[in-house]
Amino acid sequence: MEREWLFSLIPLTIGVLFLGLGVYGLHRASVLRRTGVIAQGRIVRHDVSRGDEGARYQHPVAAWTTRDGRACEYASRLGRGSVRAGFGVGAMVTVKYDPEDPRRFAIQGWDATTIDLLFTVLGSLFTVGTLGVVLVRLLTL
Repeated sequence: MEREWLFSLIPLTIGVLFLGLGVYGLHRASVLRRTGVIAQGRIVRHDVSRGDEGARYQHPVAAWTTRDGRACEYASRLGRGSVRAGFGVGAMVTVKYDPEDPRRFAIQGWDATTIDLLFTVLGSLFTVGTLGVVLVRLLTL
């Protein structure tokens, strides 16, 4: 095996990055599910971000008051190309937040773990697949 094994670092790196991002997102959602506090909030605006190819992503900004009286206003980490019904400016939403750090929150119905699960599955496939190919290659030399 000469330099060919270096090319296996590309899918391995992509796999490990996807796996790490997915596991982080799923862990974050799990912590919120167990220890999060529910509050009623309102969508006050939508922050717009642009993707690499010019696509626009809408991130709803939710405002709510914590149990200890702190006013919070944060944008969702997940953006979408269009705003779904019920998430326009002024809409009442349910927010689940971390009482220790309210910046960690999820807007119920908007923030879903589907992307995190997809990243975890793809990352696992890339990582295990690449390691399997490298291992077979090493054993057959």
